[in-house]
Amino acid sequence: MAHDYLIIGAGPAGVQLAALLERDGRDYAVLERGSGAGTFFTRYPRHRKLISINKVHTGFRDPEQRMRMDWNSLLLDDPDLLFTRYTPKYFPDADDIVRYFQDCAAGLNVTYDVEVTRISRDGTGFVVAAGDRTWHAKNVVMATGVSQLYVPEIPGIEHAERYDTFDTDPESFTDQRVLVIGKGNSGFETADALVEHAAVIHVAGPHSVKLAWQTHYVGHLRAVNNNFLDTYQLKSENAVIDGSIERIEQRPDGGFRIQFRYARTVEKVRELEYDRIIACTGFKFDASIFADDCAPTLIIKDRFPQQTSGFESTNIPGLYFAGTITQSRDFKKSTSGFIHGFRYGARALHRVLSARNHGVDWHGEDLDLSPEAISDAVIARVNTSSALWQQFAVMGDVVSVTGARARYSEEVPVAFVADGGLGPAEHRFVATLEYGPDHDTIDPFDITIPRVAENDPVNAADASYLHPVVRYYRHGVLAATHHLAENLENHWDLPEVHQQPLVVFVKECLAGA
Repeated sequence: MAHDYLIIGAGPAGVQLAALLERDGRDYAVLERGSGAGTFFTRYPRHRKLISINKVHTGFRDPEQRMRMDWNSLLLDDPDLLFTRYTPKYFPDADDIVRYFQDCAAGLNVTYDVEVTRISRDGTGFVVAAGDRTWHAKNVVMATGVSQLYVPEIPGIEHAERYDTFDTDPESFTDQRVLVIGKGNSGFETADALVEHAAVIHVAGPHSVKLAWQTHYVGHLRAVNNNFLDTYQLKSENAVIDGSIERIEQRPDGGFRIQFRYARTVEKVRELEYDRIIACTGFKFDASIFADDCAPTLIIKDRFPQQTSGFESTNIPGLYFAGTITQSRDFKKSTSGFIHGFRYGARALHRVLSARNHGVDWHGEDLDLSPEAISDAVIARVNTSSALWQQFAVMGDVVSVTGARARYSEEVPVAFVADGGLGPAEHRFVATLEYGPDHDTIDPFDITIPRVAENDPVNAADASYLHPVVRYYRHGVLAATHHLAENLENHWDLPEVHQQPLVVFVKECLAGA
């Protein structure tokens, strides 16, 4: 069996990409080791509550604007196939999203219960083996997610229970001292679930707890999981301890002893004792199925594949990536690790493949070559686009001007533009939505900290909240930057505050050639 595109994994990214290939009549197939689409979510999160927002009632009529508050739906042509129709819960049950993904995958060319064991290359492309079956493909897209638990190199870590396999019944922890390793959402999700039964719970890790509402990175600790912090700061026997675990040892009489090096005390090492230890240390990409001749380069402690701005392996041509593993390009800075981010990355990958292999221009339209027309188009999009909203600083709309022609291209990864993915242009404007450079360090609820006022065009460049940024490139070189003033309701269309200053900026850029 030979295909132009072979997608490994029928999770949300694999289904998203397959739906676009199906729509365009491309030759593709999807291999999924589970018995249905979205198998990952049949097990994770372990306590079965998603932290992805499902805001059904937004007040918007525009489907594009509604997607800003819908973090779970895929970008499909069927307007009725939206996750918001499956449950009204703001933080949904994981079982609901499994049903949704399986409905999304209906009618696609997916083969289930296929465990890929080896990916290698021959003279024409890739060879994918699964048991006694073999597939051939010109291009392979890995959409497998992060399927393996990341286990830190701690002596004795094998004694710890693992987030992916431990018994989640809280009663089994009754009156016990518990150590949770990991300060991410899985660690605090686990700790919060045990509060009513465990005697003492410590959550440990070498770095400070980072709160998503402050950093704007949704992979940091979410409010829905941070009740445990109250039990620590209000002295209810629980604690968050900062430092590194240097060794885990079994005690002769049962339980465990750890050597813990505190990050902020005069003590060098302290011994602490626990009845149970749970490793909630994150996940990583499984690269073990690749033969040596096509193994992708790995980065970030070998947890993710390294990739170009076009989602292609940096060392294996024709090997592409979709889904949460594309977060290596904006690690802990934007949203490519999550459905509401990587669904746009998967659509961008489809456009990359369409351009490279099928001669299809990037999605967009021609504009009148005038500062007013360019500015109006940018304003209209930053007020409605869900891609720019969700993939802040990573994805932008692009206006390319060459000669007498202006072309508006939507939802282009900004790094792809910088790498020449849209080709040359005499003038180019790239519009993104971005937070200010200090957004992850200031407390937004502290009214004693000076901040830029809403609708302040003079000081817009110093704003910390999400706002549009338009950068001007002359023959590929950054020449000027314009910030639109932030707005509480995210409406960037006030004539004197937003529209007129942008028209002046565009006019000056074009006139300065």
